[in-house]
Amino acid sequence: MEVENEKTSQQQNRLPPIFTPRILGLLADEIAKLVARRLPASTTKKNPKKINKKKLKQLEHALFLDTSAIIDGRISDVIEIGFFSGNIVVLDSVLLELKHIADSQDAVRRERGRRGLVDLEKIKKVRDIKLVVLQDALEKIPAGIEVDEKLIKIAKIHKGKIITCDYNLEKKATIEGVKAINVNALAQHLKVTAVPGEAVHIKVLHHGKENGQGVGYMDDGTMLVVEDGREDIGKSIDVVVNRVIQTAAGRILFSKKI
Repeated sequence: MEVENEKTSQQQNRLPPIFTPRILGLLADEIAKLVARRLPASTTKKNPKKINKKKLKQLEHALFLDTSAIIDGRISDVIEIGFFSGNIVVLDSVLLELKHIADSQDAVRRERGRRGLVDLEKIKKVRDIKLVVLQDALEKIPAGIEVDEKLIKIAKIHKGKIITCDYNLEKKATIEGVKAINVNALAQHLKVTAVPGEAVHIKVLHHGKENGQGVGYMDDGTMLVVEDGREDIGKSIDVVVNRVIQTAAGRILFSKKI
């Protein structure tokens, strides 16, 4: 009986809880909000919409490089001298293709692939150039299409231009309304134009297709065929240009010895 009275007395003396679970929950929420407000701004997440808008601005009217232009080796030199400026875009699928070439078993392909990767690093350091690596998935391009097709579609979306050494890609892009600049065509247009009657000092390097012909090359790489020049292989001689032929591969000059 005394034990029961003691228990009853303890229960009567026990005070009711000041903080109920509901009040504790509200306090925890308020403390969390206070801590969040005091955190440095750098720890808060950036607005994804602002990032997307910035990315879109970088892609607008940009130059899109394909794999052939990167491994060609000339485009980085052209960019370094300031011929191109602004934003240059490389798709991640193009980078992956470049990596496969750099890992090739073929020594020549492997060297060109590795040189392409080095050239991209050089382009990143060029003043007035912003190199952007774009994930194909962000552009909502259907999976399973070829890299060239992706390049054309994405360049078209952003009103950009494609830089390539691939003749077929150049023509397909043009048909689909995308401006494509072929590095090979650019090189041809920049070659020195020789006219019939012009005198040239040339070194004859090897024989030509026809009997007696010798072949040399101008400083810009233009082939110059010398009539009766086979006997002068290894020598530097003076010739006069008498014909200029335009082919799909470029100009060929024909000449006679003076």
